[in-house]
Amino acid sequence: MPLEYLLFELTDEETGACSFDAMASVLADRLPALIHEVETVLGWACRDFGAPSSVEENGEWDFELQAVGEHDAPLDITYDCERAMVSMPRVPGRVTLALTLTGSRAFAAAFTDAFPDSD
Repeated sequence: MPLEYLLFELTDEETGACSFDAMASVLADRLPALIHEVETVLGWACRDFGAPSSVEENGEWDFELQAVGEHDAPLDITYDCERAMVSMPRVPGRVTLALTLTGSRAFAAAFTDAFPDSD
């Protein structure tokens, strides 16, 4: 699936783990589309690799999701794997989301197949 807002950068670590980092900043009217992309990516990972758990704990993958509003005000944001849904407060103005996924080499290969680079 091509992604419009989330453009991931891959980091391949010596330990065999990989990470994908993306950041996107949108005005409030585009936030639902950005959240949909986050839900799509995390929903895929939950379906194909199970619940998130750190590689250090022998998990296949894990993630970190952060959000800030205008003037760098942190926003509460969570993702529920069972419901495949992001929860966060609605705020006016610009919102920036940062999503980092970490995983095994198998996770990285599957991720790049599912979400090919849109460049």
